[in-house]
Amino acid sequence: MPAQPRTEVSSSSSGPLGEEPQARQLTEAVTRLRRALRSSIRTDYPWETLPMAQVELLQVLGEHSPARVSDLAARRRLAPSTVSGLIGQMIGAGLVTRDVDAADRRASVVALTDAGREKLAAWTTAHERRIDAALAALDDGARAAIKDALPALFQLAEHLGEPAEDGAED
Repeated sequence: MPAQPRTEVSSSSSGPLGEEPQARQLTEAVTRLRRALRSSIRTDYPWETLPMAQVELLQVLGEHSPARVSDLAARRRLAPSTVSGLIGQMIGAGLVTRDVDAADRRASVVALTDAGREKLAAWTTAHERRIDAALAALDDGARAAIKDALPALFQLAEHLGEPAEDGAED
């Protein structure tokens, strides 16, 4: 029997319109989805060993390449030193190159290699295949609900990407 989301309500303050339990359930659902997808990909596609942090950098570079390390760090909300370390590993694996920025010779830019593009495409295809199989196992109503929720989930992601307002509670 599949796990169901927990629905207990804590005595902590609620979010807008008392939606705190919904926020908790969405957080749990996203966490479970990410964990299940990572786990199933490693099981179904044992060749897939690329760490998620590197995959996310490949995804950014797939959309914005070449890019400066500082830009990659800002887009992933990571420290530049962390991104530099990841880039060093990815250069060693032949997934990216680092070159001098033509616009500012003091800076460097990172770009995908052909191998990096191929790895990203294989990773994307494997995940899409896995998600397609999982969606096919759902009934029509569940698939329709997921499809209908996608625009709102993209909007939520955009709002989560914005800086918190001053005076927001922690």
